[in-house]
Amino acid sequence: MIIVKNIEDIRGAIAGSCVTIGNFDGVHKGHQKLIELATSRAKAQGLVSVVVTFDPHPLQVLGKAAAPPFITLTEQKLELISQHGPQVCLLLEFTLEMARLSPEEFVRKYLVDGVHMQEMIIGYDYHLGKGRSGNFETLSELGAACGFAVDRLDPVTIDGAVVSSTRIRDLVQSGRVWAARPLLGRFYQVKGRVVHGMNRGGRLLGFPTANLKLVDELFPMPGVYAIWVEVPGEVRMGVANIGINPTFGNDALSVEAHILDYSGDLYGADIRVHFVQRIRDERKFSGLDELRARITKDVELGRQILSQPEAEIMLTRPAFEPGTTPGQPCRC
Repeated sequence: MIIVKNIEDIRGAIAGSCVTIGNFDGVHKGHQKLIELATSRAKAQGLVSVVVTFDPHPLQVLGKAAAPPFITLTEQKLELISQHGPQVCLLLEFTLEMARLSPEEFVRKYLVDGVHMQEMIIGYDYHLGKGRSGNFETLSELGAACGFAVDRLDPVTIDGAVVSSTRIRDLVQSGRVWAARPLLGRFYQVKGRVVHGMNRGGRLLGFPTANLKLVDELFPMPGVYAIWVEVPGEVRMGVANIGINPTFGNDALSVEAHILDYSGDLYGADIRVHFVQRIRDERKFSGLDELRARITKDVELGRQILSQPEAEIMLTRPAFEPGTTPGQPCRC
């Protein structure tokens, strides 16, 4: 997948495209179906498949309401989009100037003139342009005038409810990470760098932990979780605590991961944590012995959970080097 951040870098390089557009926070099952549909339609018609998305998220720029914590930040979002087959991702910087464009101005500048769009596929509730005035009906009228077709994907439902970023966010924030998996098509994951902590896990308790400085915004509610941990070169079982470590009187939120049967040095390494199932609430213990006994039980439970076939990890693998942009886009 080629990533393009400036429309001028690709203008004139594509003879015809099938485009889907959205913020794609989480790249959940609904987003995946939309991207895959655009990709398959493009292939059937001899067109280039193009995904258009934005950075930063429009809510961060418009400031009409406090932006929610995002499920996927840009790097991970691009990784996930790439796995569903599009040839080009147009990653546009969202600005106040862009927000003032009418649907017609935006479509003509970026999609018709920019990538010679022949077909546009949008989600059932997608709007674009100033005042969100570009809906399915107005875009269809614009398509008739500009020579492109518009199709709309029906809502994707799981367990009788529409798959949405809001629903996934609510599940994760309430600790129901297992229930979020079918909506995402994977376990909810965060990425962070291992930093020095208080050195209590291994020294005092016999359970060394990797303390994470997270770059993601959305965290499961405090508690203990069974997790998969991607460390350099392998994937290991683990148990994570999200919280303030009340037994030690802390007041700052931390994420600590104990990686089962692992003895490597991870300081400074970037690791990825996949949250599988919540084991219990965080609570204050009477002392080290009670805490150590509870952690021992947590590790046993975590190992049992992760040994079940339905807890098998579904890894994501980028199909490109994050941050790359095209040199000379090929003509299609």
